[in-house]
Amino acid sequence: MRERLDHGGWDDEDDEPIPLTRLEAQQLKARQPSLSPWRVIAAQVAVGGVVAALAWLVTGEAEVAWSALYGAAIAVVPGALMARGATRQIPGNLPGLSAVSLLSWSFVKIAVSVVLLWLAPRLVQPLSWPALLAALVLCLQVYWLALLWRGRRAK
Repeated sequence: MRERLDHGGWDDEDDEPIPLTRLEAQQLKARQPSLSPWRVIAAQVAVGGVVAALAWLVTGEAEVAWSALYGAAIAVVPGALMARGATRQIPGNLPGLSAVSLLSWSFVKIAVSVVLLWLAPRLVQPLSWPALLAALVLCLQVYWLALLWRGRRAK
């Protein structure tokens, strides 16, 4: 049983999957917990707020803080749209439709990000590009932190 769990339910000798018992499947799931995309979005919101607060404290200018908040929004809003689309229930058990849906939401995420970047100089006056880009980059790095966090929780 131990060998079957270490190989994730697959035997290296054969191409055939080894079915897991209910207990083995529960143990495997407990060892590899999933991370909610909404927790990642919440972490991005928190990072964006901290970056905006630091920008305001360091510079003393509200415009720099607003630019940082807008930079965070460029990461958070498309990410939230993607999370909503990816976690939505698809009728029936159609893996092909799930893949198409995920790909479609990926394109929506990219398009919304590009539009928000394009609108930045029009919506945030005066715009501080360094603050916007710093907040955007730091919020995007939350994805890496989430992967590291998930890896530590799985052990």
